[in-house]
Order: sequence, then C-alpha cells, then structure tokens
Amino acid sequence: MSERVQKVLAARGLGSRREIEGWIERGEVQVNNRTARLGDQVDEHDVIRVRGRIVRRPEHPHRWIVYHKPVGEICSRSDPEGRRPVFASLPRLKGQRWVAVGRLDLNTSGLLLFTTDGELANRLMHPSMALEREYAVRVLGEVPPATLDMLREGVELEDGPARFDSLEEQGGDGANHWYHVIVSEGRNRLVRRLWDAVGVTVSRLIRVRYGPVVLGRGLKTGAVRDLESREVAALYAAVDLPIPESARPRGRGGPRRDPRSKQRSGKPAAAGKSRNSRAAREDGWSSSPPKKSGKPTSPGGRSGSRGAKPSGGRSGGRPAGGGKSGGRRQR
Repeated sequence: MSERVQKVLAARGLGSRREIEGWIERGEVQVNNRTARLGDQVDEHDVIRVRGRIVRRPEHPHRWIVYHKPVGEICSRSDPEGRRPVFASLPRLKGQRWVAVGRLDLNTSGLLLFTTDGELANRLMHPSMALEREYAVRVLGEVPPATLDMLREGVELEDGPARFDSLEEQGGDGANHWYHVIVSEGRNRLVRRLWDAVGVTVSRLIRVRYGPVVLGRGLKTGAVRDLESREVAALYAAVDLPIPESARPRGRGGPRRDPRSKQRSGKPAAAGKSRNSRAAREDGWSSSPPKKSGKPTSPGGRSGSRGAKPSGGRSGGRPAGGGKSGGRRQR
C-alpha cells in the first residue's frame, strides 16, 4: 500500500507533516535517489533519504507525553538569544524525534503535548479538527459584564473575527480576577489578543487542557509524564485515527513503554472520550459556572474558603494544577 512521502515520514516520528513538507520543498528528501516532490507516493520497497541519510523502519513504539511548561521557556529546539527550549526538558530518544502539538508563548505556562507520531500531531493541530484548548486566565481589574459578552459573541482582530467558545468567571480578589476560557483554534497568541482587543490586561495565562487531555493537579511545573492508554486512545479517536498496537492497554498498565526510559511520571489526569472532553471538569479544572455558594471560586473551580483568593492562598496566587507538588523535573 502506497502513501504520500510526507505522511510516511511523519508517521515514523521524524517531525510534523508541515515541517517535513518544508524539507521536501527545499529538496532535502530523496526517494530512490530522486529528489522527492510533495505528494509523491512511496511503499515499503522504496528507499527514502533525508539529507542523505536513509530513513529506516521504526524500531521503537511511539510515545506520548505531557509536559508542564514553565514561564520563560520557548517552544523551539534552539534560540539565538540563549533562552531555554522546552525540548531540553524532555526524555531523550534514540531513533525518534519529539513533535510538539501546538505551541505556548514565552510568558504562558501549562500543558504541552509531545509525541513521536508526526501524523497524530498534524491531525491534532489541524484547523478542521477544531479541538478545544482550555486556559486559566488571570486579568487585572474587574471586567464589566458587557465586555465579557463581547468576548463570547466575537471581536474583530487583525487576522479576522474571533471569540471564546466558553468564558466563565472563577473568582478573584482585589486587582486580580480569574477566568476559564475555551477556544477551538490555534491562532498565534489568540487568548491574549482577544483580551487585549477589549482593553483588558492578562497577568497570567495557563493552558490546562488540549482536546481530551488535561494538565491535572499532580504534575509539577517543568515535569513530564507519559499519557495513560485511555488518554492516548482518546487522542486518536478525537482525530479519527486508528489506535496503535503499542498504545493498547496491557492488563492494568498504560501504553507499552520503551524499556530504556528512566522517566518518572507525575500523577496522570483523567482523559475524556470526545473532542469536547468533560475530563477537565472531572479533574477540577472546571469550565462550568461557579456554584452559587456566595463565595467566589478559585481557577480550579472550587469554592474559596477565604474570600476570592485563588487556591495558591495569596491574592493573585497560582491556581490549582500549576502548583508545586508531584512529579520530578525531567532533564
């Protein structure tokens, strides 16, 4: 069975399909000693080279991880300014390559998905899939109800209209107020630009969910964990891809892991069963309106016991899920 060369290379974990298409356009990929073109079909008998090196059949099963990105790291493999790349914190691979599912800007923290399956990464990022991204947002000052309605209904940005699919208040005290927002597209800095468009300053931004996978409360900033088999299955189901054999449950365990990996995982979070997962609510990263308890809630969705402070216990503190417990930093 033949498939497009960029799809084959992505499936073998060499990079995202978009990245590989750039290699092909620059003439860096050859099939049977001929420079490949976009859309060329290959099968198991063809010899593929990337920058002169033969691409072997994958020897290791795919992997899928969540990384809790801290503020100050960049979503690139290197940086001329010397800033730390997120890839420096990931487990090392042999014969495979981590592909990031989306990006977070320098000043945004939270959930980043990585996989060695480039085809899965491409599908998860593709606009046609419209996977939900959920964020906890801290803003300065009170936001009038009319402004919140504008953000729900849509505002005009420089690259077209945009809106929050969901926008729920999560409490706050003094100058700081927390909200949970959901968007279903990956435009650059979309969440920050929406708030900026209505004159509201974002002082903290944390991604807490991507599709069916949630950050959870047990993964320390800068730490990594493998996805459980149910989370992996939910990701493939969300983008209509078959579940790899290596991701299928093995008794009571999760996906089959590379036996050479010494990674230690944080506590996994629950995964949902569809693109618009309920997992975030089950884990406490709730997008639903706060309970009518008479007290504002923290960004974790629970009623505050001392006024409207986020669950960090200080005015303007960190929300639950971005705390300092659980997991070890991976190098």
